Formats: sequence, C-alpha cells, structure tokens
Amino acid sequence: MDIRSGGTRSGADRSAPDANPAAANRRSPQRFGLLSRQFFATASVPCPYVPGRAERKLVLELTGHDAAPVYDDLSRAGFRRSHRFAYRPACRACAACVPVRIAAARFAHSRSTRRVRNANADLRVAVTPPHAGVEQFRLFLAYQHSRHRDSDMATMNYGEYRAMVEDTAVRTALAEFRDGDGRLAAVTLFDRLDDGLSAVYTFFDPAQRRRSLGTWCILWLIEECRRQELAHVYLGYWIADSPKMAYKARFPALERLANGAWVPFAKDHHEDTKGGPKI
Repeated sequence: MDIRSGGTRSGADRSAPDANPAAANRRSPQRFGLLSRQFFATASVPCPYVPGRAERKLVLELTGHDAAPVYDDLSRAGFRRSHRFAYRPACRACAACVPVRIAAARFAHSRSTRRVRNANADLRVAVTPPHAGVEQFRLFLAYQHSRHRDSDMATMNYGEYRAMVEDTAVRTALAEFRDGDGRLAAVTLFDRLDDGLSAVYTFFDPAQRRRSLGTWCILWLIEECRRQELAHVYLGYWIADSPKMAYKARFPALERLANGAWVPFAKDHHEDTKGGPKI
C-alpha cells in the first residue's frame, strides 16, 4: 500500500463501535492513545472491485508497544490491516464496502458447509508464527495465476510475499493445511484480536476445487474462535457488486457494521451476490 501520495490528515473516529459496552470500556480508544494518532487519506485510484469507481483509504501506521490493542479497536471500527498499516475505505460518493464478521457462537452449519467440513476431514493444520517459506510462495503463485492473474499480486516476488506475511506489528499467525501425504493444500494468514480472529489473506491449491478450500479456511477460523473462546471472525469487506467479495453474505451468523454499530446482516443485503463461490 502506497500512502505517500495522500496528504490529508484526520483525527481518529471518536465513536469506535463495540457491540459490548463492557468490552468497549476495557479497550477504549482513550486508553491506548488512539485519539492522538494521525490518520492519512490516500489519493484516489481506480477501484479494484467495482469498475468505473475510485478508491480512497483512511490509513494509520501501526507502531509502538500498543499497536496490537490499537488495532483491536480499529477492527471494531471497520479497519483492516496490510503490513504495518491499518486502513478502511474513505471513498467519496461510494459506500459499497461493508465491514462484515461472523458471530462464532451463533454460527450453525448448513448442508453445504457440512459437506465442505466432511470433504476436508483429512486435512491437518499447523499454526505457526508468521514466517514465509518457499513452499508457501509456490502455492501462493499457483493460486494467483489461477484466480487473480490480472492483479498486482500475481506479479509479486518472494521478497514481496515475505513482507506480506512477516511485516506485522500485531498478533499475527499462519495456519498451514496439509493432506494425508503431507502436501500443502491451503494457507491462512490471520491476526488475533482481543475479541476474535481477523482473516488477512487465504490462498490454496486451485487444482483441488472439490474441497472448497476457501470456505474451509473460514470454517476453521470459526472453530478456532470457539476453541479460544473468542467471539468473532472478521472477514473484511462485503461488496455486493463484486463477485470476489459478495460470497461472504452466504455465511450464517454474519454481522455488518452500520452507523457505528454491528448488526445482523439483513436479508436485503443478500441481493446481487450471484456469481460468488457457493458454500
């Protein structure tokens, strides 16, 4: 993410939302100095998700000993992370990006998610610190060339991939999924928050389509939240007009951020999601 072209500074959002008032008191923006930090607005660039629209972000560098708790608050306010930066959309005349998360305790399997769970029962997971490896990178490139060959990520070199994985100031981990023969099938990079897990990036073997590995990785994060007694899986942004992002609306127990509060994902927000991967 290049923020050098953005010069607009902004104070922090003084109404960082939290559905749980007690949790909000424990992790208040004032406690961790969030209100004194400088936010920057990037210059507008073409939107990678909706053709014909422009994208603009509000950005904060995550630094200092309190970077992790600051990011906890920012996640509840709809921010995401890339490297050592937290960001959220700040587009003029567009609000297509809707922050969404899954309430782990309320999630109940559907027939299709049970099928995905059963199809991947043979996979074994290892959770490790965020260290990049050549085997991961090869799988990452295979995934990009199959799914996103026109994106900038398809041209990333190993150094850039390593930075994506390892350049973090928060509580980041990797989950590697292997089949019975020890072959790497999928990788999920995620952050641990004080109230959940945030899915940063997932990639998988594009040849194993019957496994629905992208869905499987989200199901695993839900179960991991339950094991750790955490409340939410943060999925980033739902965008109705983008098939790459609209699929998130199909997960049960989904919540969205609206007017500063997390609310159940209303039925009318399931519109126009056809074309995304089914779960």
